[in-house]
Amino acid sequence: MAKRRTDWGSLTAGLLFLGLTVALVVRGTGGADFDPLWLLPVLAAGLGVAAVARGLTRPRGDRDGTGSRD
Repeated sequence: MAKRRTDWGSLTAGLLFLGLTVALVVRGTGGADFDPLWLLPVLAAGLGVAAVARGLTRPRGDRDGTGSRD
């Protein structure tokens, strides 16, 4: 079985959406009182962090200059 690399960008985005979902469920049950307007900047910042994580951890091309990602 081939060894797979961890996709940190997808993991970060998944955790972000999971956290926002939990926050909305808690809000819906009346357990917390907050303004949902904060969701947009948090979502934008979180997806930006996920994009940076993905860009920093993606596989690079070969060093022979061909640019292939095999």
